[in-house]
Amino acid sequence: QARFVESGGGLVQPGESLTLSCRASGFPLDTYAIGWFRRAPGKEREGVSCIGLSDLYTYYRDSVKGRFTISRDNVANTAYLRMNSLKPEDTAVYFCAAVALPWHTPVQPMCDGGHVFDYRGQGTQVTVSF
Repeated sequence: QARFVESGGGLVQPGESLTLSCRASGFPLDTYAIGWFRRAPGKEREGVSCIGLSDLYTYYRDSVKGRFTISRDNVANTAYLRMNSLKPEDTAVYFCAAVALPWHTPVQPMCDGGHVFDYRGQGTQVTVSF
């Protein structure tokens, strides 16, 4: 059965770091663009960062630029989101999603919600608080 499994969430203090992992099973991740999304209580879902089939195509929402880094390891069939300098406003459930896109395709539309997900994970909670 094809699915994503996220891990790496937790409770941290402001300024600390976390790395989220998203492991795909049952399908080859290297044929999909990957995105990390989050939903905080009472707020709309938002695209945090997306990466295309090529590492040349990445997108970050303004509020995480310079703090978060998205990456992929196609051999391990896993995507990552390194989150540094975490802030209380980063608190949310984070999930990863995959969309089949052509090789040279910008990924901002994916992060903006312009594509139906082919696969998505259940999510992992990130809480940033003293």
